[in-house]
Amino acid sequence: MTGLHFTNGVNGDLVVEGGLIASRPPSSADTVIDLEGGYLLPGFIDTQVNGGGDVLFNDSPTIETIARIGAAHRRYGTTSFLPTLISDDLDKMDVAMRAVEQAIEAGIPGVAGIHLEGPFISAARKGTHDPAKFRTLDDAAIALLSGLKAGRTLVTLAPETCTDDDIRRLTAAGVIVAAGHTDAGFDRMEAAFAAGVSGVTHLFNAMSPLGHRAPGVVGATLENDRAYAGIIVDGRHVAPAALRIAMRAHPRDRFMLVTDAMPTVGSATKTFTLQGKTIRVVDGVCVEENGTLAGSDLDMETALRNAVAMLGLSVAEASFMASGAPAAFLGLHDRGTLTPGRRADLLWLDAGLRVRAVWQAGESGADK
Repeated sequence: MTGLHFTNGVNGDLVVEGGLIASRPPSSADTVIDLEGGYLLPGFIDTQVNGGGDVLFNDSPTIETIARIGAAHRRYGTTSFLPTLISDDLDKMDVAMRAVEQAIEAGIPGVAGIHLEGPFISAARKGTHDPAKFRTLDDAAIALLSGLKAGRTLVTLAPETCTDDDIRRLTAAGVIVAAGHTDAGFDRMEAAFAAGVSGVTHLFNAMSPLGHRAPGVVGATLENDRAYAGIIVDGRHVAPAALRIAMRAHPRDRFMLVTDAMPTVGSATKTFTLQGKTIRVVDGVCVEENGTLAGSDLDMETALRNAVAMLGLSVAEASFMASGAPAAFLGLHDRGTLTPGRRADLLWLDAGLRVRAVWQAGESGADK
């Protein structure tokens, strides 16, 4: 009997066999990995990855791009991710979906599906998205969004631009629907949740805020205990105090750390072009020339450290937001926790919460 035996970590021993977390006790035949007092955590699951390793999914939605993005983020503990396509034409969306299918069939490590962020969003909350790409969620679009043959499909849309029936048709087809880049009012957002919207994309950013007479999307989300909320914890997208307040008003197990990462993650180059606009990293965030936020230069390792330092979370709480919550949101029931029978997607963090090594299905790679 051979396998991996992780020992001497903060959270105890764990055995891996056949790419899965095992329920058996350690054996003398196992390869012992001494964690040196560090942490063994479930691999991070990032639902919003626009790019990394100097490539952007929109620029070249190919299997090669997906592999390069995955490799760039794996260095920072991400073992599952959704390549994210920012608002674009239906033809480009089709190409991107087919590339994801090919990547999954080819066994590209980490790719779990696709996130289509737009183009069914609000011009009033467009952020860096190109309004020339925005369109109505019609029958052709619904058919396309419902057609991924492998992996999960996450769609971010503005509920005010579609009907409850549109949302129900998507969810009936297995599409996960999130609200984002939306100026919806509280009542519209409540109806959208009832129709099948299960979460929001980057809470607080690009959505109607919580007002004392108009609670908006933020208020509707915090009041709905079932809604998942992606959060970008870089200290710039959202003030840490606002996130701490939100966590007092909403179940913590419904928050998910996301990066909204751009090509600069895992790259020495800190400028890139997004749909004709020059984007630069300034003080750790990606911005247009006019200062509009345009994604992030954040990786999941840093997001976890920030969640501990800025939000006052324990490592276990931050880890769940980086793994368990997104796994539940996406329905990836084979990963996200250190439970026997789950995939051995693991990462070793040292006492300073820096990645020492990463395993995907028990296979080591991208050690730092």
